[in-house]
Amino acid sequence: MSSPAFSSNDYVHMAHALRLAEKGLYSTSPNPRVGCVLVRDDKVVGSGWHERAGGHHAEINALAAAGPAARGATAYLTLEPCNHHGRTPPCAEALINAGIAKLLTAMQDPNPLVAGAGLASLKEAGIEVQTGLMEAEAKALNIGFVARMTRNRPWVRIKIAASLDGKTALNNGTSQWVTGEAARHDGHRLRARSCAVLTGIGTVLADDPQLTVRHVKTSRQPLRVVVDSRLDIPVDARLLRGGGELVFTATASEGKIGALQDVGARAIVLPDLNDNVDLAGMMRMLADFEINEVLVEAGWRLNGSLINAGLVDEIVFYLAPYLIGNAARDMVKLPELTDLADKRVLNIQDVRAVGTDIRVTSRFS
Repeated sequence: MSSPAFSSNDYVHMAHALRLAEKGLYSTSPNPRVGCVLVRDDKVVGSGWHERAGGHHAEINALAAAGPAARGATAYLTLEPCNHHGRTPPCAEALINAGIAKLLTAMQDPNPLVAGAGLASLKEAGIEVQTGLMEAEAKALNIGFVARMTRNRPWVRIKIAASLDGKTALNNGTSQWVTGEAARHDGHRLRARSCAVLTGIGTVLADDPQLTVRHVKTSRQPLRVVVDSRLDIPVDARLLRGGGELVFTATASEGKIGALQDVGARAIVLPDLNDNVDLAGMMRMLADFEINEVLVEAGWRLNGSLINAGLVDEIVFYLAPYLIGNAARDMVKLPELTDLADKRVLNIQDVRAVGTDIRVTSRFS
């Protein structure tokens, strides 16, 4: 079956809708980032984007901006309109009632509650529907939402700051600061787009990090999550000051669990067969909590454990232009290989300078 033909104007308007959707990069969680543009007689008569969960969807904002001019218009929408009552009424119904003539959407909604039903309802109402316009760009914008809906776990991204010889800290634990200020600020943009920031107890005890977004303007903070098999986390740790944090553990210590509850955190006992935290089970649970994207800011042990478990999708390396030496700490703890055929292959997605450092974005095959 051949793909539908899209005009140059179609690409222009969908690109506009995608730029609008990107405005919700830091705010729409757990919902997808969506933009909508309404065009009539080759003129944009209304546009909108989804700002936050519980607020109006992009289609509703665009229809409100267009008013009566929406009748007979073509809607450019980055994601299939919903057809069910969730936090808000169904958008497919609103588009039908507004009298649009045509819908071009970038991608079908992977949410099983929608999954083509929204498009079907528009077709049944006599509205022309085309899909697949700039689909790759739309999926990239909602990579975590797609992952959660299609495989029941979040998109997991590890952030690593290291020297050019692959060292993240001195052997005595000193790690502030490996990279420059521009790279650290860029890392906060990764935090801001994430639904959760995950770290290990080793990082908490060594650095007492906050793991909050401080260098990017955002209306929300990501959930902070700690992997702590033995419940060694101090109740006065700085990352526990926001309330609602999750501590995954393999130890059912009622006293410590109660102490964490007293400071607003929640301990979840989830052991594996080796009395460590069940990392795969943790990711499934985070998906149940509507977490789309997880940013891992941890040490070499947790980084390695997540990679070994096949739970990592992407690694973003920030590489500083100096050498620390072989005695310093590595980026990940992985078992020794005896055959290069067993190497873990990464596909480089992007390489660019960030201040004096280099950022390398890579994904597993």
